[in-house]
Amino acid sequence: MTEAATGPASARAPDPAGPAVAEAAGVTKRFGETVALDRVGITVRPGETHALVGRNGAGKSTLVSILTGLQEPDAGTVSFGGRPAPRPSERAAWRERVACVYQKSMIIPELTVAENLYLGRPDRGVGGLISWSGMRRKARELLATWSVDVDVRTPAGELSVEQRQFVEIARALSFGARFIILDEPTAQLDGTAIARLFGRIRALQEQGVTFLFISHHLEEIYEICDTVTVFRDARHILSAPVAELPRAELVAAMTGEATGLQSAAVRRQPPADAGVALDVRGLSHDDVYRDIGFQVRAGEIVGLAGGGGSGKTEVAETIVGLRAASSGTVEIDGNRPRPGSVPGALRAGAGFVPQDRHHQGLVSMMSVADNATMSVPGRLGRAGFIDGRRRDELAATFISNLEIKTPGPRLPVSGLSGGNQQKVVMARALAGDPRLLVLITPTAGVDVRSKEFLLGKVEEVAGAGTGVVIASDELDDLRLCDRVLVMFQGRVVAEMAAGWNDHELVAAMEGVDIDA
Repeated sequence: MTEAATGPASARAPDPAGPAVAEAAGVTKRFGETVALDRVGITVRPGETHALVGRNGAGKSTLVSILTGLQEPDAGTVSFGGRPAPRPSERAAWRERVACVYQKSMIIPELTVAENLYLGRPDRGVGGLISWSGMRRKARELLATWSVDVDVRTPAGELSVEQRQFVEIARALSFGARFIILDEPTAQLDGTAIARLFGRIRALQEQGVTFLFISHHLEEIYEICDTVTVFRDARHILSAPVAELPRAELVAAMTGEATGLQSAAVRRQPPADAGVALDVRGLSHDDVYRDIGFQVRAGEIVGLAGGGGSGKTEVAETIVGLRAASSGTVEIDGNRPRPGSVPGALRAGAGFVPQDRHHQGLVSMMSVADNATMSVPGRLGRAGFIDGRRRDELAATFISNLEIKTPGPRLPVSGLSGGNQQKVVMARALAGDPRLLVLITPTAGVDVRSKEFLLGKVEEVAGAGTGVVIASDELDDLRLCDRVLVMFQGRVVAEMAAGWNDHELVAAMEGVDIDA
């Protein structure tokens, strides 16, 4: 390395002697035709905090599922302490070796802290009855051992995100595991809570605990981690000591691009006198995002970029009424819909492609026609009655315009491929001739051809004068944009005009100062 990384990276030296705490070697995993992991490996040494980073789809989650015994690799090996991993059915043996604290808490909110800690293994007294006092005593002793300051009688639903994480870590340690995977642990924490979490990680390391740390926030890697492993496109790219890896090289390893690569050709800008399709002012929502303000002109495509926990998705959902901001205003095509009202946003002139088509975008057992037209009932009949023939004719127009591959409009939408399902969601978003189109990761989980078609349709719609907002962390989605607003930890931290540099955009999204 020619450049030394700076910052408060840990000075602890992992013990190179003896077997690795956890090791995966030559691991391959396929799901149908999709290769999720392609001969990857990782070695986690005793006493270190080892970072695993990579863009979406890199294979991080699949590796975690294999390291925790939830999936079996198609090829390759996994070992703990130099010994082969247990069989998948031996869940108790897995819990003694490894535990994962996920971004989405696994704590049951209706149970107390003590009940969560000893769920499935209660302390039993005379006659086999549960000894509640004994369980609470053991819970207090467990939390005291690991310096977790929480009342064991408190319902878990009343805990903060930070406290729930500490309780989950203590529960994992109570099974005997000394290797903990932290999956995006800071995504919902503020700066003070992050500092406390890092302090707890360091204290636990001194007590013999080893961590695998997964995060989109690369600055955190330089603060808390000793070693970093990079995955890209299901492959292992590098593993290196954090202190010896410059930030620019880390970002380049994640993106696979040289630092000078530029985005695609610049679109023709909308005319200077174009009207305002969207006006967002002073938008804030608790600790999710703060003081967001921007405009989108008719015919302009504006990107909201950012990693997990950046707030980009929540801002997009607020614009279309899925969320209500605590302060600030949203104006669509000169209309100000009621906050938190999706019908209001649609009436104001919005169309919307949500983040998850399966849970938010489609009613799987309803037909293609019903899904494509449900946002425009007024075009399907009078007095609230739907004319089936009119519905099918309108749907047939969408099927043709969006090249949806289906034998007919009455096929259940669940019978379509992922790409064609996404086209149905797009059809519904466009059905009301919106003045503003809001899309969240619009090409997630679709094939390359469908991705190209959908992005081409977005460009076509913008060319006809519709304002567009694309909230995504996929560079291909953002290349269409006339400008990109980069969000990090709830704030807009950069604005990049069309022709942006891949390297610099990703660095801003990950919160990295590549000049550091």
